[in-house]
Amino acid sequence: MTASILGLGIATPRHSIDIRTAARYASLVSCEDESQSRKLEALFRRSGVQTRGSVLFEEDAEFGIVQSFYTSSVGLEDRGPSTSERGDRFAAEAPILGLASARRALEQSGLSPQEITHLVTVSCTGFSAPGIDIELIDGLGLPATTERVQVGFMGCHGSINGMRAARGLVAADPHAKVLMTSVELCSLHYQYGFDADRIVSGALFADGSGSLVIAGAGAPPHFGNGSVGNGSAAKHNGSASGAVAPHAASLGTIAATGSCLIPDSRDAMTWRIGDNGYEMTLAATVPGLIEGGLREFLTDWLAKHGESIDTIGGWAVHPGGARILTAVEASLEFDRSVLSVSREVLAEHGNMSSATMLFILNKFAAIGRPKPWLMLGFGPGLEIEVALIR
Repeated sequence: MTASILGLGIATPRHSIDIRTAARYASLVSCEDESQSRKLEALFRRSGVQTRGSVLFEEDAEFGIVQSFYTSSVGLEDRGPSTSERGDRFAAEAPILGLASARRALEQSGLSPQEITHLVTVSCTGFSAPGIDIELIDGLGLPATTERVQVGFMGCHGSINGMRAARGLVAADPHAKVLMTSVELCSLHYQYGFDADRIVSGALFADGSGSLVIAGAGAPPHFGNGSVGNGSAAKHNGSASGAVAPHAASLGTIAATGSCLIPDSRDAMTWRIGDNGYEMTLAATVPGLIEGGLREFLTDWLAKHGESIDTIGGWAVHPGGARILTAVEASLEFDRSVLSVSREVLAEHGNMSSATMLFILNKFAAIGRPKPWLMLGFGPGLEIEVALIR
């Protein structure tokens, strides 16, 4: 069974800020005194993030890049915008990034929107119905008969789950042509109050979107000829930035995917819907659980697919944070340079949840990183997810 990646596109919000500015904004809603502000700034500096984008930023002629969604805390009981308000913002903003990355993926694939047969959407940061799937169908001019699959609330490895679904669709129908789009607006879920674990999460997360066009053996690639219909997306033009990987032919095929639930890790990473946004918890034990459980699983899984840790040419490890990457390096006995692209993406964009690994693949394609590539991510469970690309 062949599941070829014919196109890849990424998109980020129009505006981004540096980590010092992000810490200043965060201090207004998280800190009660100067001591807490200094601790918050130190946590932000250690995050590994240098710049990150958010759909909440806007340009002001006098003050530069500003945001008005999160207002200064007015007391200990203030928890910021309600989940409903955050969800409304997701419904308004997510289609902008999703359409931008999907257009770029289609353009690179050479397929027209009318050739798409299936749509897989991925997100853990917002939901509405009709939602991003319908916005993509209307905005791109996809057929009204496009079949849809939604991969929801699976966290940072969600794009691997989406790729697994797409691979299954082309296995069932080798003529299928699948558009997979991940959209994550993590910045909508910043939590008020001084809680170190939540501040660490707030220091990492950002917004972004990535899309793939995936097709079976009955749909051979023909790169570079596609055009994407305007549809209702015309009003969104110019509202997002991004790039198209310049080496479409190097993107390869999804050879296999795999999963492993780490024992006794249920409470190590959680992602729950609260009254004031989605609440992330990331226990201090997570890096140790990864370091202790990763190598044995990967060694066995790769062997089943004719590979080993030493034969992988590109490691697309989700940069859930600097300590996550360090734990992977320790478990697999890697030199720091092996995960340099993951660190670059984290520094340049922050943690965009499920979209992040597609940004890493985009860089791999741009620099011609030798295959096979292994996508590796972690999510609530604690679950390990992998995808092998040849």
